[in-house]
Amino acid sequence: MEPKGSQVMPIDLGRIAEEFPGAKDQIYLNCAARGLTPKCARSAVDALLDAGTFGSGDKDEMFETVERVRGGFAQMINAQTDEIAITKNVSEGLNAIVAALDLKAGDNVVLCPDLEHPNNVYPWLHLRERLGVEIRTVPGNNGHMPIEDMIAAMDEKTRCVTVASVSFSPGFRTDIAPLGAACRDRGAFFLVDGVQSVGIIETDIEALKIDGLAVSTQKGLLGLYGMGLLYCRREWADRITPVYLARFGVDLGSGVHEAALESDNYRLMPGARRFDLGNHNYVGAYAAAESIDLLNDIGTKNIEAHVGALTRQLADGLLALDLPVVGGPAGAHLTSLLCVGRLGGGGHDSTDDEEMSSLSQHLSANKVQHSIRKGLIRLSLHLYNTEEDVADVIALARTWRDTKAAA
Repeated sequence: MEPKGSQVMPIDLGRIAEEFPGAKDQIYLNCAARGLTPKCARSAVDALLDAGTFGSGDKDEMFETVERVRGGFAQMINAQTDEIAITKNVSEGLNAIVAALDLKAGDNVVLCPDLEHPNNVYPWLHLRERLGVEIRTVPGNNGHMPIEDMIAAMDEKTRCVTVASVSFSPGFRTDIAPLGAACRDRGAFFLVDGVQSVGIIETDIEALKIDGLAVSTQKGLLGLYGMGLLYCRREWADRITPVYLARFGVDLGSGVHEAALESDNYRLMPGARRFDLGNHNYVGAYAAAESIDLLNDIGTKNIEAHVGALTRQLADGLLALDLPVVGGPAGAHLTSLLCVGRLGGGGHDSTDDEEMSSLSQHLSANKVQHSIRKGLIRLSLHLYNTEEDVADVIALARTWRDTKAAA
């Protein structure tokens, strides 16, 4: 259960080290691409695959495991269980909402494409082409989400505002609450891509006034690829209609998963469950059930405190070496993701900066897992990272700098 009250508790690093052997012989700073999977999740998946191998699988247990995931995620973000749908990934969750809002020509949507993953841009451009919906794009503010400008872009025809809780690149925290309040005041749907924050940063959808939140399980939730989760606020979910429909989205009665079609009359499932489709990714569900339970047991408030302290230490250490840490000194913009380099210096996963390419190669050669996004070295942490990890990365960066200076 999530710890009660506001007190932050230290993380049991011994327990975490036991659960994450992948953090032992390398420095894993690539959670923004894919988090490490804990041993408990691996064991659950192994048991499921063994059951499939020997024909002893229990479908009811599979359904129960999906409900564990749904309930655990609801607990994590302060939602109700019926406000959670099971999806394949972030993109499917976002698209489910985009399609269900029933937008039309004359309506408008506000977003900042500069700082979004392409998969929260393409659906809106497609909507513009298909239906003539106006897409109001607002430029980023030196890597920061332009909250005030986005609010100013809204009017009586604004039907949706969408943002990433942590920008795709350079990974700054979005000040979500003011946007949520503005959308709630105007009756616009507030849709958030939370994949780079949920599981690492404490998220309270009620306090932030979020109407829709899409995530996948392989990043901060420490699960596997191929499974996602979608929160849709009950007041919205009950009045919008999914474009795709299958048996799990139809109310067949309590505990009923299959039923013969006796009439062409049907009722949609209450809340976000109407977005559930056919059989789920049960392998992904078994992994996610364990990892989400682990995260909830530790508490996202405690994880945020632990990871935030490490990220600030890393930023301070790299800045002391005169490295170009994006955003400068540690501040409220930092979460668990730190970028090094200069904005606008490369493609999706490449850099044009020879210095940053050299540093990236040096880190990789010394078993520091990381990624490059939009020309920037991206270092992303989670609960399995330690102060020793941070000190070692700073030492490696110092060695690289001194070697370059001596050359």
